[in-house]
Amino acid sequence: MKKTLAVAPLLLALSVSSQALAANSAPMAVPIQQTVPDAKDVPYPGVMTLDIDATDVARGDYKVTQTIPVAAGAKELIVLYPQWLPGNHGPRGPLTELVGVQFFVDGKPVEWKRDRVEVYAFHVMLPAGAKEVVARLIHTSPLQSAEGRITMTPEMLNLQWEKMSLYPAGHYVRRIRVKPTVTLPQGWTPATALDGMSMSGNRVTWAETDYETLVDSPIFAGKHFRKWDLGQNVTLNVVADKPEQLEAKPEHIAAHSALVQEAKLAFGANHFDHYEFLLALSDKIGGIGLEHHRSSENQLEPEAFTEWAKQEWDRNLLPHEYAHSWSGKFRRPARLWTPDYRQPMQGDLLWSYEGQDQFWGAVLAARSGMQGKDMVLGMLAAWAGGYTQQPGREWRSVEDTGFDPVFASRKPKPYSSLARNEDYYTEGALVWLEIDQILREGTGGKKSIDDFAKAFFGMNPGDYGQIPFEVDEIVTKLNALYPYDWAKLIDTRINQPGQPAPLNGIEKGGYKLVWKEEPNPYMKAAMDFGKGLSLANSVGISLDKDGKVTGTRWDSPAFNAGIVTGTQIMAVNGISYSADDMKKAVTAAKGDKGAPLELLVKRGNRFETVKLDYKEGLRYPWLERVAPGKAPAGLDLLLTPVRPGAAAAKKK
Repeated sequence: MKKTLAVAPLLLALSVSSQALAANSAPMAVPIQQTVPDAKDVPYPGVMTLDIDATDVARGDYKVTQTIPVAAGAKELIVLYPQWLPGNHGPRGPLTELVGVQFFVDGKPVEWKRDRVEVYAFHVMLPAGAKEVVARLIHTSPLQSAEGRITMTPEMLNLQWEKMSLYPAGHYVRRIRVKPTVTLPQGWTPATALDGMSMSGNRVTWAETDYETLVDSPIFAGKHFRKWDLGQNVTLNVVADKPEQLEAKPEHIAAHSALVQEAKLAFGANHFDHYEFLLALSDKIGGIGLEHHRSSENQLEPEAFTEWAKQEWDRNLLPHEYAHSWSGKFRRPARLWTPDYRQPMQGDLLWSYEGQDQFWGAVLAARSGMQGKDMVLGMLAAWAGGYTQQPGREWRSVEDTGFDPVFASRKPKPYSSLARNEDYYTEGALVWLEIDQILREGTGGKKSIDDFAKAFFGMNPGDYGQIPFEVDEIVTKLNALYPYDWAKLIDTRINQPGQPAPLNGIEKGGYKLVWKEEPNPYMKAAMDFGKGLSLANSVGISLDKDGKVTGTRWDSPAFNAGIVTGTQIMAVNGISYSADDMKKAVTAAKGDKGAPLELLVKRGNRFETVKLDYKEGLRYPWLERVAPGKAPAGLDLLLTPVRPGAAAAKKK
């Protein structure tokens, strides 16, 4: 009886609670309506004009007047700001830098509204009889790196059309016509892949083109400019902070010409009518390396020519971006080709777009002499060595890193070794290295990656359209060269997590990954340039010049001691921090009888003494040849110049 009485109040309470819950407000979602039309492969009526005033280098703004024709009887014009930018692999159109937006019809302002869902879309209300809309807007270049990439300085500019123009919705961008004009500062010289240039004073106009080609044809312009003919209708266009930085020696230009030759020999055909390297030698304009079909945007240090040997480690950029004319632009993964800059791109095949390009960038750099063989081997070692100590491999596949630029937006991560980054670049390159070595081994040296490149990239000489591909085509073309279970190899290496470090290509190529106490040439030069210290492969941290931790490897000795990003090492074994003293202390702690490694660290306003339990000394990755005899091994052959007479000339 007592038990029944105790339960009754509880049941009553639950009943009352359920009634109260049922009485709470419970809204229903407002359906999302698509108000922006999908792109169709139909021409847009009329020709847009785009007029940009780029003379305000003091304030870094681009003033834009754009005229957009409209169809007869239209009541609304929907225009889009490019969001999904080619080569960025994510929705990174800098909409915040587009300001002062106004629309006019017959000189009178008209109402516009931003789309509530697709905020990159503008709905412009049209009065009766409207024939064209004039848009006036300003693109504000960041003035400091914290605001974004700087595109304008008192000496040069990098005008990217997609950041300062709009386009009408509902059409493939290749079906929208446009005529561009730019007013530059007095005395500046422009370079671009656009055709039909004419100049009147400092006002420059190009021939009518389509919007896709326009976006794919940025401008570099500057006060200090010089260009060189590299052969095969390829030009090196250079702007610099100072005129003396343009003093390239003949051997420097010869290496760039060799790059052009080696690429044609590797790929079997050029897919451009002309190609423009756009290169800024500057520490003022923002850094960039971005591919286009008939050009590329590149930034190197001001001393790239004047301190040629010192800058060797960084010269992989131009080979990488040039190879993109074939890998990524002419041959593009099916879901990375989109009809406009609104449709999302899908990065499942970025290991072949960027990974194959990263591979070819290294190969062409070595073959052309843009980088020496030892420097390229050091670069490969740095990639491979990092993957031997990357816990994120256990849970995340290479394919999945292809979606990283969409949701991570390339921002720094607290523990990138666990999170993984855009590893489709360098791990993809190491997979392509393995593919090359399997071809060489399986055919007794009769076939190589060069044969695949000619089959995959060498069709339709001169065609600078796009031919999309799926992974099945890669497998089919590889099987035509050498029957092998390529589908399984690719699925295992790319799609499956929990794989060992990608060392097979290195080992089949007659080399092995080894660890030494001194950094390899590539890592040493990179550390010297950045004035930092990498101990990522030993205690598990990377440090800037002041001893501040810029990265901590997950589950490393430093991680387990609580040393994380942002911590600053103030003293090492009682002595004020320096990179040399840190390295000496790590070495002194080596072995069972090594001295303890004690660090005074600062995190925020708190100081703490930390002891590191680490006894293995300094560790830097190298590739060491293990192939018997003196004959070139597979990796040696891959990096050997192909152009006639180059190898013999190098021996002399």
